[in-house]
Amino acid sequence: MLEKVGSWNFDIFLFDRLTNGNSLVFLTFHLLSQYGLIELFQLDMVKVRRFLVLVQEDYHNQNPYHNAVHAADVTQAMHCYLREPKLAQSLTSFDILLGLLAAATHDLDHPGVNQPFLIKTNHYLAALYRNTSVLENHHWRSAVGLLRETELFSHLPAEDSLSIERQLGSLILATDISRQNEYLSRFRTHLDENDLNLGNASHRHFVLQMALKCADICNPCRPWELSKQWSEKVTEEFFHQGDIEKKLKLEISPLCDSEANTIASVQIGFMTYVVEPLFAEWARFSDTRLSQTMLGHLGLNKASWSTMEPEASGSSEDGESDPARSSEEPSSRALTQGSPES
Repeated sequence: MLEKVGSWNFDIFLFDRLTNGNSLVFLTFHLLSQYGLIELFQLDMVKVRRFLVLVQEDYHNQNPYHNAVHAADVTQAMHCYLREPKLAQSLTSFDILLGLLAAATHDLDHPGVNQPFLIKTNHYLAALYRNTSVLENHHWRSAVGLLRETELFSHLPAEDSLSIERQLGSLILATDISRQNEYLSRFRTHLDENDLNLGNASHRHFVLQMALKCADICNPCRPWELSKQWSEKVTEEFFHQGDIEKKLKLEISPLCDSEANTIASVQIGFMTYVVEPLFAEWARFSDTRLSQTMLGHLGLNKASWSTMEPEASGSSEDGESDPARSSEEPSSRALTQGSPES
């Protein structure tokens, strides 16, 4: 399967089964090796393996969506984007190392609930990060903790390892879905003015941020048989949070009420207001076969959910047993209110 790791049809669920639940370790290690990064940065292979094992273990397998398989899927998508001509011709090995590490760790130790839930339950993480990008800050700091614990970059000059930590944070923080419009507007402006210079390190870093944002929410752009599975898993996680909120007698977060939402309606909203605008701009930036393939799947998947919407509203199978789709891809307004997707 790893021979086809650059294919957009790569089945991460099958790969995870074949690796006995170790997809993140095997896939990321393979990519670091394939890009020659282990040799180039003189990384200790034992430390690399230990770091990846600890990263995988820090994801919560009980989360239907925000788990190590999602991280592996995002890392595989990031690899696809890194191979696109504009990026492949301009990114440095340092950029590629950062992109892969950020993808693998971007949801590290995700609790399976969203930021508003942490805030209204007075969770210590909300207080620690002052209610701002709470989850993303935690993912970043968790990743830094594992980098230091394994001493993965201890052989590098101190300023280099600190630079890696800072830029890793900048990439992971860009996945905060509540800042989606901010990043998208900046991306659109660059494209309108045609002033992205990939010889400029800060511009390359911004493109990496946009690539990671695309990879993080690319599920609706995968083939239906893969996309549908992610949708079911993410909605299951949404509705589980809603059930907890009901038990605690808290206001139910947007998209988390299994009685008021269907997978189909949430998917259509998320695709229309969040995914389509982002991937339309990405296709302007990188007008390739992959971009057209992703937009094609997005259109077909949206049409499939549209045909299911009437059924979903009245079917317990679609609305409850398979609730996972709605959580991953909420409408734009609900996402900015803090969806578990981030």
